[in-house]
Amino acid sequence: MSAEVVALVVLVLVFLIATVRSINMGALALVAAFVVGTAVFGVKVSDVLGGFPANLFVILVGVTYLFALARNNGTVDWIVHRAVVAVRGRVALMPWVMFVVCAAITAIGAASPAAVAIVAPVAMGFAARYRINPVMMGLMVVQGATGGSFSPIGIFGAITNGVVDKSHLPGSPAVLFFSALGACALISLIGFLTLGGTKLLQRDRETPKEQVATLARTGAATGSAGGSTEDPEPADDALPRLDAQRSLTLVGLLVLAVGALVFDLDIGFLALAVAVALTLIFPSAARGTVDKISWGTVLLVGGIVTYVSLLEDQGTVKWLGDGVAHVGAPLVAAFLICLIGAVVSAFASTTGILGALIPLAVPFLQTGQVGAVGLVTALAISSSVVDCSPFSTNGALVVANADVSERDNVFKRLMTWGMTIMVVAPVLCWVILVVPGSLS
Repeated sequence: MSAEVVALVVLVLVFLIATVRSINMGALALVAAFVVGTAVFGVKVSDVLGGFPANLFVILVGVTYLFALARNNGTVDWIVHRAVVAVRGRVALMPWVMFVVCAAITAIGAASPAAVAIVAPVAMGFAARYRINPVMMGLMVVQGATGGSFSPIGIFGAITNGVVDKSHLPGSPAVLFFSALGACALISLIGFLTLGGTKLLQRDRETPKEQVATLARTGAATGSAGGSTEDPEPADDALPRLDAQRSLTLVGLLVLAVGALVFDLDIGFLALAVAVALTLIFPSAARGTVDKISWGTVLLVGGIVTYVSLLEDQGTVKWLGDGVAHVGAPLVAAFLICLIGAVVSAFASTTGILGALIPLAVPFLQTGQVGAVGLVTALAISSSVVDCSPFSTNGALVVANADVSERDNVFKRLMTWGMTIMVVAPVLCWVILVVPGSLS
């Protein structure tokens, strides 16, 4: 059995063992990375640790630390109430507002993790406050960020179109963008309808008009369907108000957004800097915030990404791609490349996958037996819509910002959604985008 096969079998075992036994998957993956790296691939421990996602570690710690401070001092509550006022009391609109906001931010060039890091904490706080399924909210935040990223000036779009141009293949930035955005919107719609969206719509319809008016004016809780209130509706003077601490926190969040989206500063270190500055100015509000950092999520994602990075560094992913490229039937090869892109991207960098797998498809794309535009679009969609997986940066940010009581459930449900999309997306993309091009 080759080293590549052994490494892939161990990865499957990590998932099976962590699913059956109560053990952090990341811790198990780190041990597996050490054993497979040193015993199977014969690399040094330092080389194994070289795959640890330090940047992702800083992003998760920095963002969750900053928003733990914002929750402690009431800033998140204030933002959530203002959001309710903005949608005029119709809570069912908020998941779609978050989808559109994330898509708009990434469509103008922001990195997808940066957009999710900024929007997810507010979105998940809103979901907890107004009893919206956190999995649905997180799914729509991630899909919005993913769909917008394929605009001609978005990061995913620029990378994909750049690789296509460099490989001298025919391409269509418009087809890529609108196909990806449409796929993400469809996934979001399915998530909305299956994860409680219809109940939200019914709740909004059955809420008495006077309560909707109050909600639109004050952001106060509407309670359950039919107008009965599960939480007492706060008086106007009980609603969150802007004081010096909350105002400065809002300034800090604005600095985070502008720094990350406009000046392309590292969002993890920038979030840490803002959090440290707020802690120095308001030390009393910072008590207990470090404990609220999602350390379990950090360990889980760090371990899995370290193992997958080991596979990439040792050529296992390239080995898979080369094997696919030599498959005799171009249609079968096209499907396998889409499937590999989805599987690997669920645990690794989507950006890296887009840049690595498209060139592998060039040999049989140049034969003309498979349409280049269709396959490139199918590969791009398959490799990106799985970013809701809790092992990707975006999915991990959603889990880390979920309410503590819901965090395990959000992780499990996002893993289910991610694994399902990982299989279904390549099949549908292949059928809709690749097969017709090969028959024409």
